Amino acid sequence: MKLFRKLLTSSVLVTSLVAATVVSINGAMAAGGGAELEHFTPVRTDKALQRGAKVFVNYCMGCHTADYHRYSHFARDAGLSDEAVVNNLIFTTDSEGETNKIGSLMASNMSKEYGKEAFGAVPPNLALTARSRGVDWLYTYMKSFYLDESRPLGANNVVYPNVGMPHVLADLQGWQQLEHKTDDEGHEINVLRPLTAGTLSPEEYDDTITDLVSFLDYLGDPNREARHSLGIKVMLFLFLFLIVAIMLKKEYWKDIPHNH
Repeated sequence: MKLFRKLLTSSVLVTSLVAATVVSINGAMAAGGGAELEHFTPVRTDKALQRGAKVFVNYCMGCHTADYHRYSHFARDAGLSDEAVVNNLIFTTDSEGETNKIGSLMASNMSKEYGKEAFGAVPPNLALTARSRGVDWLYTYMKSFYLDESRPLGANNVVYPNVGMPHVLADLQGWQQLEHKTDDEGHEINVLRPLTAGTLSPEEYDDTITDLVSFLDYLGDPNREARHSLGIKVMLFLFLFLIVAIMLKKEYWKDIPHNH
């Protein structure tokens, strides 16, 4: 039992250290971009993933790739048939110009050379962005574009200043303008105000970004739900095994005399 307590204590300490590290990293990201990150909880329902995939392939995949993931894997996890995915989500082609198949990787047709020439840097692979940046960062970033005519593509971002990415969802959100305010403590803060309206209301745009970021979160860790479920079962098994082991230990040692 002493060994078990030591292992449990060590596990708690390690978990606390990891959590503190993650909080520090997220805080550093928020401070680095000059914006406070909004908390975001991904939605892992079939419908949310389907809607998020639709936004991704229509607005993101022209430049960004997600080629650590296959369409067939997504079809299985999102409750879609292969035919539905092929007809509604696959618009890219292979090296020979043929439309990609259900087993193809989710790759963009934009070459790295063209991406670097057009944007100054190769658009990143988005398959693992939710894991590297965090969903809070992604959610806030996609809501923080504003009009900046000094930028080559006319857009800037509070979370990622001077980013090379255009505001590809401007027709949905509309444009925002950046204003600098001073809070009650004398600190300068950035405030985004609506400038022009988009085709979606603010609530509808938030729902769209929720679906998109939830899909990106899924891409970064598609098997998380199954892993968590299995982990709970394993922990329950180990707990029950611990009870049995303690009972067996008492049974085996009850007739053995103890030296005092």
